[in-house]
Amino acid sequence: MATHPNAVSQSNSTPAMPGEKLDASKMPGHWLLARLGKRVLRPGGIELTRRMLDSLMISSSDTVVELAPGLGTTARITLAKRPAAYIAVERDPDAAAQVQALVSDPRDRCVQGNAAQTGLPSESADVVYGEAMLTMQVESQKQAIAEEAWRILRPGGRYAIHELGLMPDDSDESLKDAIMKNVSEAIHVGARPLTVSDWRQTLEAAGLHVDSSTCVTAPMHLLKPRRVLADEGFFGTARIAFNVLRTPAARKRVHAMRRVFRRYEDHLCAVTMVGQKS
Repeated sequence: MATHPNAVSQSNSTPAMPGEKLDASKMPGHWLLARLGKRVLRPGGIELTRRMLDSLMISSSDTVVELAPGLGTTARITLAKRPAAYIAVERDPDAAAQVQALVSDPRDRCVQGNAAQTGLPSESADVVYGEAMLTMQVESQKQAIAEEAWRILRPGGRYAIHELGLMPDDSDESLKDAIMKNVSEAIHVGARPLTVSDWRQTLEAAGLHVDSSTCVTAPMHLLKPRRVLADEGFFGTARIAFNVLRTPAARKRVHAMRRVFRRYEDHLCAVTMVGQKS
């Protein structure tokens, strides 16, 4: 098997955490939470991630590509399904090193690259998925990434997303703008969530057929105690709480994120769906 030009090399040292050198008051919200010990950074939590993977029906004959795997939480679940091959495409070098440290089979690897231009061969994958990454892209990039997923999928292949959604579908444009502005300010990253119907349209515009049965939503309770406990377990939740309490700048940021999520909780959701290449 040929080596991808941007393949991440295996290192014996512990990989650095993404954003490790950034000040807590300025770093992107997802990397701040990761620094505090949070490992599940998806809007619908680990439960919606598992539902997405169940909808993909990954088998031992599938080549799976994960776009922007972050710290590799979903990668671990996917690797446990023992696909024929697993390839992660991650732009952040520290996150790429974290994921590369998880793989041991020579068929599996992480490459450093752009989700819109993976460098992978056309029609080389059976399954492609990405979580909590399209939300951060402008509309043209959202479409470019969906089209790249279509390009690298074999006929019959499946592309799944797990993203931040807006509801209802007919939400007022001024409300959408206010949510995007306030969420972006809180997490220090441009957030551009779509309604469920708009997410579906994005996939269909790339040439994918979306089965309505795969469209699932869940409350966006990323920072609610019950969700944190379900995602991180007792000891993980205790570790996060301790780190928040001992880091004033991080505590201020987390409170700001929680306030925004709570203010708009009736209009925010998590959504997953699967599109299939004809």
